Amino acid sequence: MFRKRFIAAALLACLAAPALAAEDSADVPYWASIRAEEVNMRVGPGEDYRILWVYHRRLLPLKVLRMKEGWRFVQDPDGARGWMLARFLMRERGGYVTAGEPAAMHEKADPASRLLWRLRSGVTGKLGDCADNWCEFDVDGRKGYIAQARLWGAGQP
Repeated sequence: MFRKRFIAAALLACLAAPALAAEDSADVPYWASIRAEEVNMRVGPGEDYRILWVYHRRLLPLKVLRMKEGWRFVQDPDGARGWMLARFLMRERGGYVTAGEPAAMHEKADPASRLLWRLRSGVTGKLGDCADNWCEFDVDGRKGYIAQARLWGAGQP
């Protein structure tokens, strides 16, 4: 039984190696976001290390600070730092509405344009292009523009 598991794990590692090698060549820091519905942040780069936090928020942006094999040392919007398996992260940019009053989402990248929604802090969504201090933002199909200063995950990491 152990031998079969070992062989299966070795085959998976061989298949994943080219993807990991390509990703390891990326410059850090960079933005990533959570791909999975549940992912653990650990104190070290391995599954034997203690879990610090369990995240249940897909598209939550994380700042990738370091890379080690299939692990990423990340920082969340609250400043917590730890290690996550790279396979639970994606390069698709996510945004996170920062603390404070609800953030205004407008129809256009202009505060005088029609107000579509007010987003509470902690809301996550897909981050689009940012220009002139405004970012395209998509929260479950509800699209608009939000001031870049209200989003963690926008701008340079």
